[in-house]
Amino acid sequence: MTRKTGTSTLLTALKATLRSENISYRALADRLKLSESSVKRLFADESFSLKRVEQICDVLNIDFFELARRARGAMAGSEEMSEKQEAALAADPRLLGLFYLVFNEWSFESILESFDVGKAECIGLLMKLDRLGLIDVGPNESLKLRVPKSLRLRRDGPIQRIHGKFVVGDFLQADFRASGGFFHFEFRELSRASVAHLERKLGRIAAEFHELAELDSYLPPEQRETIGMALGVRPWTMSGVTGLKRRVAKPA
Repeated sequence: MTRKTGTSTLLTALKATLRSENISYRALADRLKLSESSVKRLFADESFSLKRVEQICDVLNIDFFELARRARGAMAGSEEMSEKQEAALAADPRLLGLFYLVFNEWSFESILESFDVGKAECIGLLMKLDRLGLIDVGPNESLKLRVPKSLRLRRDGPIQRIHGKFVVGDFLQADFRASGGFFHFEFRELSRASVAHLERKLGRIAAEFHELAELDSYLPPEQRETIGMALGVRPWTMSGVTGLKRRVAKPA
């Protein structure tokens, strides 16, 4: 990627973030103490200094690393498996588990050493993943992903439909503190705009979670452990806590 392409990609990410935060060029100009025409010219000419980019990041409440992540994400995108691929994994928990391990850079030898699966069964499952187009099985059972690291589960796809509720329920019922985890549950009354702001922040945290996993995937398996992270916000009534219920409006 050339320097010009890189700059354009960063500025595209800046523009997209400004739109998502509903910040106009005029509002940005006010925050930067510039004229609106000067801000428009900066974007048109792509004549940003690093200091100016950092100032705009401050307005957006993000850092330069986050901006670069967004720019990279816009270029690579995130992909999904096909419905057929997900259905095959959802129907066979051991096949799904093996794909999870290969996706996280486990080698054939380390899988056999660490998990209760025989060599013949493991090879058979790997060949199924190969036929599904998810991995390549090479000489001496060398493993290579055929899907991008940006892969995410299909929303309401076969895996989420079959395993989603059980997995989340199993995850949440544990004593987080006793198992060395971290859990907070908060509730207050918020505007729709504030909820949207939180949703964007949670999206950024989820993206960083996957980036850290990709960085750590190069460590040996014994230096890693599976970490679950649940993120979510939704309307929630307090009636289950206080016993109070909202009055039902009478028809006029």
